[in-house]
Amino acid sequence: MFFLAVQAFMMSAQSTLRVEAPNMVAADEQFNVTFILDGEDSPSDFTWDPGNDFQLVWGPQKGRSSSLQIINGKRTKSTQHTFTYILLPKSTGTFMIPGASAKVKGKDVVSPDVPLEVVGGGNASSSEGDGGAPAGNAASNGTISEDDLFLRFTINRKDVVIGEPIVATLKLYYRVNIGGFEDVRFPSFNGFWSQEVEAPTNLEYKRENVDDKIYNTVVLRKYVLIPQQTGTLTIEPAELVCLVSMRVAQSRGASIFDGFFDDYRTIRKRVTSSSYKVNVSPLPAGAPASFGGGVGEFDITAALSKDSLKTHEAASLVITVKGRGNVSLLEAPKVSFPPDMEVYDIKVTERTDKKSGGTSGSKIYEFPFIPRSYGDFVLDPIQYSYYDINTGKYVVLSTPAISYHVYKSKDSIVPGGGVVPSRADRTGVKSLNEDIRFVATKRPHLSSKGDFFVLSGCFWGCLGALCAMAALMWLAFRNIARRRADVAGTRTRKASKIAVRRLKAAGDYLRQNLYTAFYEELHKALLGYIADKLNISASELSKEQISSHLSAEGVPAETIDGFTSLIDECEFARYSPDAGHDAMARHYESAVKTISSIESDMKGKKKTGRSACMLVVLLMMSVSVTGYAAEKDMYIDSLWNKATAAYTEGLWYEAASSYNAVAAAGLESPELYCNIGNTFFKSENYPSAILYYERALKLDPSYSDARYNLEVVSGLVQDRIDPVPEFVLKSWTRNLCYVLDSDSWAILSLVFFGICLAMVLLFFLASGTAAKSTGFFTAIVFFLFAGASLGFSLWQRNDYMKADSAIVMKPVTSVKSAPSSGASTDLFVLHEGTKVKILDEVGQWRNISLADGRQGWMLSSDMEII
Repeated sequence: MFFLAVQAFMMSAQSTLRVEAPNMVAADEQFNVTFILDGEDSPSDFTWDPGNDFQLVWGPQKGRSSSLQIINGKRTKSTQHTFTYILLPKSTGTFMIPGASAKVKGKDVVSPDVPLEVVGGGNASSSEGDGGAPAGNAASNGTISEDDLFLRFTINRKDVVIGEPIVATLKLYYRVNIGGFEDVRFPSFNGFWSQEVEAPTNLEYKRENVDDKIYNTVVLRKYVLIPQQTGTLTIEPAELVCLVSMRVAQSRGASIFDGFFDDYRTIRKRVTSSSYKVNVSPLPAGAPASFGGGVGEFDITAALSKDSLKTHEAASLVITVKGRGNVSLLEAPKVSFPPDMEVYDIKVTERTDKKSGGTSGSKIYEFPFIPRSYGDFVLDPIQYSYYDINTGKYVVLSTPAISYHVYKSKDSIVPGGGVVPSRADRTGVKSLNEDIRFVATKRPHLSSKGDFFVLSGCFWGCLGALCAMAALMWLAFRNIARRRADVAGTRTRKASKIAVRRLKAAGDYLRQNLYTAFYEELHKALLGYIADKLNISASELSKEQISSHLSAEGVPAETIDGFTSLIDECEFARYSPDAGHDAMARHYESAVKTISSIESDMKGKKKTGRSACMLVVLLMMSVSVTGYAAEKDMYIDSLWNKATAAYTEGLWYEAASSYNAVAAAGLESPELYCNIGNTFFKSENYPSAILYYERALKLDPSYSDARYNLEVVSGLVQDRIDPVPEFVLKSWTRNLCYVLDSDSWAILSLVFFGICLAMVLLFFLASGTAAKSTGFFTAIVFFLFAGASLGFSLWQRNDYMKADSAIVMKPVTSVKSAPSSGASTDLFVLHEGTKVKILDEVGQWRNISLADGRQGWMLSSDMEII
């Protein structure tokens, strides 16, 4: 530390030799060259040779000056030694003033060579506002030539792209004595973003060579201009009034005292700069999503403000964009912070280099944030794009990913050494951003346009089927009751069951080889079966009766003869000796076959033609699926999958094209319309997005995705219309109607109607009073439910069929008082995306009304019907 202090002191005490001389002089002008030696020590030797290019007129004139400053007790002393020469150029051109050398404490100190331009034209005014005689062409009669005083506005380029910075300079050139300015009007920069980078209050003049003449120049203003629109932009001229001090000679005769008695007066001279035209070209299409408006050449860096992060402690992400170009108009890069980071407003700091005219520098974006959770986190690479003027292309910059660890904050320590664990602040789930919901990925049920289940053939068929089923059930239950009351019929129907039971008992006797018991049971089975089947009493049973009745029922004669002979054999076997087990088995099998034959013959007569009828019904119900329908279904599936894949990759136009191809096939669904609306939303075509969301809700008011997306995009519509409050009962009814779609309400109405019919059957067929009351009142309730469901379904269907709503598609349109452009008055203005109701139509005009009740006439071409 001590060594650095000593080194600094030695450097400050070291003597330096510098030179002061003009940068430009006239060929006949004498000028001063002053060498200044800074340091307390006096030079022991000073030498300088003007060279062969200049004539030494006078010098050197030596001088010495000292100054002493005491600030806050600190004493500072400085000393200068000056050596002044007066020179006269020998010729015109650019020359170097040789350096001088001095010896201080035995050390040589040398000044640098200084360039000097010698101009053959006249000299400029000797000083600014000192009353000296002008050296230009100003006449003694008070007139000022335009060559002696003019205003010049210059720009560094005339052909640029939008956003490319331009450096503009307003400079005054003069060869007269200027005493001041008034009525200053600086240029107007319409179509440009402008910023003053130099606006000097103390004007300093410099010499410049213009057409081989020396002028004093003063920079009045310097601007950075950035075009904000394309085309040919005009920069209007600047103007000001200069107060010129002129010497007017006396009119009396010449005298040696004329120089003392001449008059000076101030002349006001207005000077104006020229206007400029700048050709501004647009930036090429295809700008990356990370384009921040930069035009030029830039670089980006990103870093965290802290190396160690803790929960609930503030930190910042600092992003620096630096380079050359429109630094002032750079937009903040887009940063995606990890979840649970509480991010605050961005702090922007701009640092531009004044020496470059404000076209280079840096812009620092500070993103303050507070981590609420501990653990390892990663900030994804931050991309930032700009347009490179040199290459004519967009350049994408990217920072490396930033990995960092957030430590858990320490527990709070209370007096006494106790530790209180810190509790987490319980907060609600915070929404970071808002966006529409994703498209429906699975292909929905697509139906033909305008195809509703209610009032369709299928609906009437289901309704008729329910009524027919109820009628059949009523007939069936009536038939069951009637059959239960028919004793004879019951006996006939149970004949086969009783015969089977008795034959089973006879079979048991057969296995036990009980001869008498077997034939008695077999005889009972035969006679009991035929008596029950033909509803004949036992007293009337005879072979003739049996034969006649069976013949009337269509039983073949062979079967009748076999049955009667079997009865005779049973009666004979009961009173005859044992014929053996084989005869018993043969008689048993014959009885079984005979009864089965009679049963089948009698039932076959009643069921004649049923198989043929069933075959016809099955043939009518079978529907063959054609190959064309299968191919069309595969084509629609491929379109849907292609659209979904394109939407996932961000190819909005391709996705919209595929979805529209599905709609062009004459198919529709709420999911299809909502997906088309999503593609328009992502393409920033908000009116079309609203149109298709409304179409989805018109087809299915209960579709939540379409309603949510419509709320999101409605916030981007410029017009805000407060609707007239709706009657409460009507609003409740509408909300209930929108719980389900039209088809669901139609199906539900059929279900309720089916339950109603069931309760009607209960009312008519039940025998108890309680059951009848339950059926009656329940039928009334479900009939009302069915009617309400059918009404809701028809309500939605009728709303769909109406073409009484539209969306304004034109960016701005005027609503007229009458269907005419000339003979009408503009009532109000609507913007794209606004929903209107159509009341009437006359030619190309439609009478519309807004939700707040206002009405007017609009062109049909400015809207599209939902």
